[in-house]
Amino acid sequence: MKLSVSLGYWQDRPPEEALLTAAAAERNGYEELWLGEMATYDVFALATAVGLRTRSIPLTVGPLAVTVRDPMTIARGAASVAALTGRRVDVAIGSSSPVVVEQWHGRSHRRSGVALRESATALRQLLDGERTTSEGEVVRTSGYRLRLPAPKSQLTVAAFGPAAVRTAAAFADRMVLNLLTPASAAKLVGRMRAEAEALGRPSPRVAAWVTAAVDPSPEAVEQLRRGVVGYLAAPGYAEMFIEAGFAEVVEFARSRPHPRELLAAVPAELTAAVGLVGDLGTVRARLAEYAAAGVDEVAVVASSTDADPGGERTLALLRDR
Repeated sequence: MKLSVSLGYWQDRPPEEALLTAAAAERNGYEELWLGEMATYDVFALATAVGLRTRSIPLTVGPLAVTVRDPMTIARGAASVAALTGRRVDVAIGSSSPVVVEQWHGRSHRRSGVALRESATALRQLLDGERTTSEGEVVRTSGYRLRLPAPKSQLTVAAFGPAAVRTAAAFADRMVLNLLTPASAAKLVGRMRAEAEALGRPSPRVAAWVTAAVDPSPEAVEQLRRGVVGYLAAPGYAEMFIEAGFAEVVEFARSRPHPRELLAAVPAELTAAVGLVGDLGTVRARLAEYAAAGVDEVAVVASSTDADPGGERTLALLRDR
C-alpha cells in the first residue's frame, strides 16, 4: 500500500511547522505530499513554498471547496505551482462544510453535490489544457484556456456521502476519504466500485487521510482527541462512531454540551478507532486493516507536539523497515 503524507495544520501548533512536515515527508521517502486548505495559508502559496524547499516529492493540493473556488482559479493555481516549482501537481476537490463555506466565505453550501460534479467535469478539461465550456446548474465557465503549460493533473474527489461517492466513481482518478474506521472505508470503497462498474468505468484508486502518532505522548493523545470533537455529531460520522462502539459519546455530542465537556468525554480509544495510534506493531497492523478494506494509499496526518515537532519522529518510524 502506498504511503503518503498530509499536512496536519494542527490549531495548537505554529503554522510554519507545515514546512517541517513537508521536509520530513521527502527525507523519509514518502511518495506524495497532500496540502489541504484550512484557516492559515493559501494552499497555492504554501505549495509553491514547499516545492521550492524540497527536491522532488509530488504534490496534491486540496481538497479544495468547490463552492468557494471555481474551476478556472483551481486550474490556474495548479498550473502556477507546477510552473514555478517544476513539480508534478495534482488536484483534489470536495464540498467542504457549511461552517467553512457559509460562515467563513459567505457562500451558499446548498447544492454542493451538484457543484462537485460540475466542477469535476470542467476541471478535467482545464487541467488538460482545453478551452472549457461548461454551463452547469451551479458551476459555469466559458472560453478560458490555461496560458501556462497544462499540468495534466490527476483529479481526486473527497467523498463520504452517496452523491460525492457517485461523482468520484464517474469522474475521478482517485477518491479520498477522511477520518474513518477501516470498516467504514470498506463500505465506501465497495459503494464506489459498484458505481464505477455500473458506469463501465475502471474504479478510481482510493486514498485515506489517517491521523497518526507512534508511541504517542499524552500531548499527542490530547491533540488527537481535540481533532475529533467537531465530527462526533456530524451526519454520517456520528453513525460511524456508533458502529465503532461509541454510541454514548455520540449521544452526548448530539445534546450540544459545551466543547470542554464534550472533549472530556472523548476516550483515547476513539482516536485509535479512526487513526494509527499506539506502538509501531499496533500501527502497522492498523495499516494492514485499511489495506484489507480496499484502501490503496494512506496519507499519514502525523500528530505534532513539542516532543515531535511536525510529526518528524512518527513519519520516520513509519518508514523504518
